[in-house]
Amino acid sequence: MSGTSWLDWAEASRLVLADSLAAFAEERVAAAAEAMVAALAADRPMLVCGNGGSAADSLHFSGELVGRFKRDRRPYRVLSLAADPVFLTAWSNDASFADVFARQVQAHGTAGGVLVGFTTSGRSPNVLAAFEAARERRMTTVALTGAGGNALDGQVDHLFAVPATDTALVQQVHLVLYHHWCRVLEARLT
Repeated sequence: MSGTSWLDWAEASRLVLADSLAAFAEERVAAAAEAMVAALAADRPMLVCGNGGSAADSLHFSGELVGRFKRDRRPYRVLSLAADPVFLTAWSNDASFADVFARQVQAHGTAGGVLVGFTTSGRSPNVLAAFEAARERRMTTVALTGAGGNALDGQVDHLFAVPATDTALVQQVHLVLYHHWCRVLEARLT
């Protein structure tokens, strides 16, 4: 992407979204949504995690689902694992940042639940450890990554590797995906 104009940025965004539309078949997106619907309908937890901007996405996604996206309804059992600064800083300082999310999956995850992990690189050690802990708990795993996340193929149940390496562009597609899932969940759940 050359230049710093709004049109250059908007065109880069449009191209990444178009590439993602081609890469993510409707059935794949719907299958991940169905896992979320099934978990929340059965009162199983949906846990969400990520670092930095992806932590912000995890907070945004969980906030829409505990609060509301478009309509008034019951709160859904969704928790961002980036939301507790006391635990995050204590565990990271005293034990390990590499398993700061996995430790919370062990505390809050249950069979039949869902873990959604955001990692634009596809290589964040603490998100990967959370996926491992979720598999041990028989949770469904959903990964939202950038192009580097293709290495997770076969290690998670639902992989959405945005075909781009620019973090901001990857995160824009993640936002489109999880806002769509918010719409689906509100349509399917009371």
